[in-house]
Amino acid sequence: MITKDNQLITKQWITDSRQVTAGGGDGQVADSVFFAIQGDHHDGHAFIGELYQKGIRQFVVERSALTGPPDRREELARYADAQFIEVDSSLQTLQTLAAQQRRQFHNPIIGITGSNGKTIVKEWLVQLLADEFVIAKSPKSYNSQLGVPLSVHTLTKNHTLGIFEAGISKAHEMQALEAIIRPTLGIFTNIGTAHDEGFRTRKQKIAEKLRLFIHAKTLIYCTDYAEVDDEVNLLLKAVNPDMRFITWSLTGKAATYQATLAQNHLTISGPTGMYRLQVPFTDPASIENLLHCVVTMLTLRSWSSEDLQIRLNRLRPVSMRLEQKEGINNCVLIDDSYNNDVVGLQLALRFLNQQNTRNRRVVILSDVLQSGQPEADLYEQVGELIRSNHVEQFIGIGPVVSRNAQWFAGNSLFYSTTEEFLGQFPFSDLRDSTLLVKGARPFSFERIVHRLERKVHGTVLEINLDALTHNLNYYREKVGADTKIMVMVKAFAYGSGSAEVAQLLQFHRVDYLAVAYADEGVVLRQHGVDLPIMVMNPTGSPDRPETFATLLEYKLEPEIYSMRLLREWGRFVEEGKGHGAWGEGASTPASSSLTTPYPTPHALYPLHLKIDTGMHRLGFLEEEIPEVVAYLNQHPLLRVSTVFSHLVGADEAQFNSFSQQQYDTFLRSTATLETGLGYRPTRHLLNSAGIVRFTDYRLDMVRLGIGLYGVEASGIDPNSLQTVGTLRTVISQIKTVQAGESVGYSRRGWLDHDARIATLAIGYADGYDRRLGNGVGEVWVNGTRCPTVGNVCMDMTMIDVTQASASEGDEVVIFGRELPIIELAQRIGTIPYEILTGVSERVKRVFFKEGN
Repeated sequence: MITKDNQLITKQWITDSRQVTAGGGDGQVADSVFFAIQGDHHDGHAFIGELYQKGIRQFVVERSALTGPPDRREELARYADAQFIEVDSSLQTLQTLAAQQRRQFHNPIIGITGSNGKTIVKEWLVQLLADEFVIAKSPKSYNSQLGVPLSVHTLTKNHTLGIFEAGISKAHEMQALEAIIRPTLGIFTNIGTAHDEGFRTRKQKIAEKLRLFIHAKTLIYCTDYAEVDDEVNLLLKAVNPDMRFITWSLTGKAATYQATLAQNHLTISGPTGMYRLQVPFTDPASIENLLHCVVTMLTLRSWSSEDLQIRLNRLRPVSMRLEQKEGINNCVLIDDSYNNDVVGLQLALRFLNQQNTRNRRVVILSDVLQSGQPEADLYEQVGELIRSNHVEQFIGIGPVVSRNAQWFAGNSLFYSTTEEFLGQFPFSDLRDSTLLVKGARPFSFERIVHRLERKVHGTVLEINLDALTHNLNYYREKVGADTKIMVMVKAFAYGSGSAEVAQLLQFHRVDYLAVAYADEGVVLRQHGVDLPIMVMNPTGSPDRPETFATLLEYKLEPEIYSMRLLREWGRFVEEGKGHGAWGEGASTPASSSLTTPYPTPHALYPLHLKIDTGMHRLGFLEEEIPEVVAYLNQHPLLRVSTVFSHLVGADEAQFNSFSQQQYDTFLRSTATLETGLGYRPTRHLLNSAGIVRFTDYRLDMVRLGIGLYGVEASGIDPNSLQTVGTLRTVISQIKTVQAGESVGYSRRGWLDHDARIATLAIGYADGYDRRLGNGVGEVWVNGTRCPTVGNVCMDMTMIDVTQASASEGDEVVIFGRELPIIELAQRIGTIPYEILTGVSERVKRVFFKEGN
């Protein structure tokens, strides 16, 4: 292993098999090495064969994963021309290699940690110092045990400064990150409640974070955080007595620099002089982040107030979000316009590859700044990335990318400036495409996004894809790696957008999807989703089996809940109506996840049996199972893929005994079925609440529904899930209405005080329930809860903003983290399901990623 270190350092590191697409992936397949990592929710060794087929020939594998079960050594032996390097831990090997690469770099390195603000401080420092340094930095928020080595791996001899952030969630994690980053200058942003659960005390969390700086020459922090100041003096000064401490304060505490804020003017005084600066942001978090940046700049070199002001004027809000929106001309728009670097481009292209909604891919890219690579090498790499990710149309904007046009396909277009592109490009040519817009901040690509975005009214439902992933992994951890997961994406994925959610779930390799009707499944197939899909109402009505042909055409699998439906399905199959779909001569779909292979080439019609164990809605009763078995044995073309039932009261402890009774009934029924058929179908019983409350009942598969979307229905562990959907609207108008006047239809909203009444661009046609009118509902306006006034209208709602700081055009949160959807449901005596699914499809969905 040691003899191969230098060889591995110079290669492209791949840790996620989904980074590589057939025929090239990230572009350097021949010069790439895959690190197979065993994680909590995945095992990279399971994808070695897939990556071998895509051209990867070098692999770092873990010894413990080779001995099984399954025994993978026999599998690896089949790849004769591949090289396998066995290690104890692939992650630790990555960290060791990154630390070795860091040792070869002798220019300054800034390491940033703390509870909040790490990414903002890093991005602002890059904006502020871009003229003085060639900077390597963490892409987005790559600050984890895996993200840090991947970030430091971007360091080259051409960089003159590195800025990397480090985050930990439990004790003893920082030691590895310190060895990789080894900062010469440290910034401790602040301390808060994030990840408190991973530490015994707040002091322990601070001490663990301070380990990042044990070899640093300088540390910058704010003495207003007394706990941080105490731990620095107690621990860090003892470990590193030669360290220089540069501190600041806004409250007058002892510090190197004293700062005061008056309106939008920040005054800083200290050993390098006094600076009076006009600041672009005045909220407390931004001022704190700005002070870290300014003090860091003053520590690195001398500045005049004029020079500092020039750079502060460049600062723009940092949006770390990669957003997916509706575009013009039936396009899908991926907005990643806040910055541009090679690693960030790779991440954005990976997200682009997940989107199968439109087959034509278009990338609009600015000059890549601060790469540290020779120009020709950089754009050769970018060109290869564009080609290998099957981008059909490339548009380069900027003088540097334009003079490197030779590295891109002949149909590429180039413009010197954003203004030139906006003035000359024929936007009508962009149709039925997926558009990725990625640009460095100086190019102001937000203007391009504004031109390409489909204009709708100001109400949007934002879907946090990172929160969806977090919630999925929470339930995966509950049930373990041996239990499959079926995810419910019916009803427009509970209002969240079925195609987009299903594509994310496919990317994260869930086992099954479930929809209510065949039409919903057809939409998913048309959007490139090839996972197995169960259709819960396969006929639409009891006497109309017309949709059976649709099921077969789109390889959708019916739920069968009655003998009548079973016979209709069997008759349809045997009469040959499905010939050419899953009928005779067809092959089993590649996406099939049936527990047992079909016994003959003709048994190609999977179905899902519903057992009624007490819900008494749909399903076979226990005493009907023998008849079901007899029919299936007489019709060998039919195969039971899964058998399932539904707990009536999984979310309430008062029904525990009945849940136990249902479980016992289900086991008896499935045992009868298995004995009669001679094989065991996949069994599933638990819904989201059941996964939390009855883990012992998990069987072969579970069905994840409302929990994925952020609602923990059992109430046992409500803080474990993250908010997925945030419904926002805007204030259309504000007016002052006198006491004694009425507001809204039927004069229901009488005022007992002079009030500022704001009209919102949302009504019951958008999904804001009419029952929330007349003060029953509240909304969130700039940090203040404001009640509704009068009846909710079809397209508008009035609220009282007398106590809030509000202006026309301000954003208002209807539900989200600030106003939990559970609270909204309780106010009108309903359940979160109704609130989520009630958001109208006329409300624009914006899908975004904040993390890696």
